Amino acid sequence: MFKRHRSLASDRKRELFFQRVSRSIMKNDIRNFHSLSQLVLSAGPLKATPAVKHSKTTHFEIEILDAQTRKQICIVDKVTQRATIHDVKQKFHKTCPKWCPSRVGLQLECGGPFLRDDITIQSVAASSIITLYFTDLGQQVSWTTVFLAEYTGPLLIYLLFYLRISYVYDRKESTRSIRHPVVHLACLFHCIHYIRYLLETLFVHKVSAGHTPLKNLIQGCAFYWGFTSWIAYYINHPQYTPPSFGNRQVTVSAINFLVCEAGNHFINVMLAHPNHTGNNACFPRPNYNPFTWMFLLVSCPNYTYEIGSWISFTVMTQTLPVGIFTLLMSIQMSLWAQKKHKIYVKKFNAYMHRKSAIIPFIL
Repeated sequence: MFKRHRSLASDRKRELFFQRVSRSIMKNDIRNFHSLSQLVLSAGPLKATPAVKHSKTTHFEIEILDAQTRKQICIVDKVTQRATIHDVKQKFHKTCPKWCPSRVGLQLECGGPFLRDDITIQSVAASSIITLYFTDLGQQVSWTTVFLAEYTGPLLIYLLFYLRISYVYDRKESTRSIRHPVVHLACLFHCIHYIRYLLETLFVHKVSAGHTPLKNLIQGCAFYWGFTSWIAYYINHPQYTPPSFGNRQVTVSAINFLVCEAGNHFINVMLAHPNHTGNNACFPRPNYNPFTWMFLLVSCPNYTYEIGSWISFTVMTQTLPVGIFTLLMSIQMSLWAQKKHKIYVKKFNAYMHRKSAIIPFIL
């Protein structure tokens, strides 16, 4: 009996001992948790590990050499793959301020074609280092300036001869002779022709933003102004003789001139705005306007109508200077039309059936 009570007492002591140990462990755990939480709060929010950014933009280094001496002019660095030749010219101008971007001509190789401003660097780059050759293009003028100068001159020059200024014609002979109606009609049609040119240059044509050498402006003005002076001198001369077939010849030629002028205008409008979507990827097609039906026969109906206008003016006035000017213009426009015709044939598959470039069934 005594042994039994003794074992119970020992068991009770063990239980009390284990309870005390467990309580002390729990208190230590609570203290440790409290300390850990205080440490976390004092450290602030956890920061994410910054991700390493890998740049995918490729930069090029462009070495610009003189096309004649092959000596290095400068190096344009940090050029992106989306940059254009125009951007390179701008950076080149910052490095060498004496060379304006309009005067800078860049080539991939000496004697090769000049690179257009809209060409991207990526399209011409064979490696990260690109070598371009620089050529000074000389004094440049915009294409708009060229067209306005070429067409404004003939308009004013013809009017001066039409007024029969005293230092060109004899005043007595000018006042004594009576002008034939075709002289007045020729002045009106000549003004209509060049006024249409000027208005289309300003409001219709999408003139290139590029530039051309100043010598081209001088050559163009010399050609148009010179021939206008020669033509106007003969038509407005006091001794000018009217056409051989009289009013019938003048009337038929005048009607044909007006038709060709209208056709030329509508074709230029269509070329500037091919369709309502503004998509230039398709060849212009004729619409409800009968003047545009010429597209069914030729590639460049604007040149066809232009030649028709000058042929009509030649027949109406029956003068040699107008005939020579018409012949030269016809040759030049025929060359332009054939060049464009070859481009159209390569670019448009559905265009192969068009046989003529400028004159239906002939040329």
